[in-house]
Amino acid sequence: MSTAFVTTAYGGPEHQELIAREAPAPRSGEIAIEVRVAGVNPADAKRREGLFGRSGALPMVLGLEAAGVVTALGEGVEGFAVGDDVLGPPARGLGAFAAHTVLRAADAVHRPAEVACEQAATLPVAGTTAWDLASSAAPGETVLVLGAGGGVGRMAVQVAVAAGARVLGIASARKKGLVESAGAVHVPSGDGASDAARALAPEGADLLLDLVGGRPLRDLAPLVKDPSRILSAADQPTAEELGGAGRPSSRDALARITQLVAEGAVDPHVTARFPLVSAAEAMAAVESGHSGGKIVLIP
Repeated sequence: MSTAFVTTAYGGPEHQELIAREAPAPRSGEIAIEVRVAGVNPADAKRREGLFGRSGALPMVLGLEAAGVVTALGEGVEGFAVGDDVLGPPARGLGAFAAHTVLRAADAVHRPAEVACEQAATLPVAGTTAWDLASSAAPGETVLVLGAGGGVGRMAVQVAVAAGARVLGIASARKKGLVESAGAVHVPSGDGASDAARALAPEGADLLLDLVGGRPLRDLAPLVKDPSRILSAADQPTAEELGGAGRPSSRDALARITQLVAEGAVDPHVTARFPLVSAAEAMAAVESGHSGGKIVLIP
């Protein structure tokens, strides 16, 4: 038997609980893993609430990011072996908040020795989002990152800095040190953020990466020279209205962001670790929006 943290109904945290289940077996093209660390994201609460649809079977295991060790291979899997360290998103909604889960081999990557397991567990969702947003940054460009103090935003800053861009990171005053440690110039969020950014980039910005949306996105949009380079992972409708787009997608995002972590160019900045039995507390910490770094679960 194995354990998993689930929601028994769509809605609030009152439906969450830890249950026993059979360790899932891999199907064709899949690999089974023993989960060593799972990443916790705002998307986990949205999934619990049914904001991504309510077609999944209940109880539903939560968690979208897993790092662990391969325990079994499904038919036709090549390039992986039992005992390999890997990371990736769970397959078939089986969830990462569990002692065991299954990944699609096509979605998984090997974990380099230079990447700690807890770092790896933040990459399948948060890391790939950061890569997809920031990988178009070019040397010498000025990049605005709205929401630079969050887990995804800080990694997006680092991806852009690694590309040779100058980054202005918009975040709350209390996250100034966090943003600057990632290599960005801090711009306090709130009223006056666009004026402060304009003063630092009087010729405008080449790229705007948005993790906030709404009015803050609208306020900063006029600073961007080419509206098509407004990219939002938080508010695609507003980005498109402004001439930009939602988050782009690349098949090799997980491999690319993992390599940047291995090289030391990106640090996911894990700040809190919870055991699986305290998954509800980890979820609550992420939902508060004040974690100041990535939160992980250790089954």
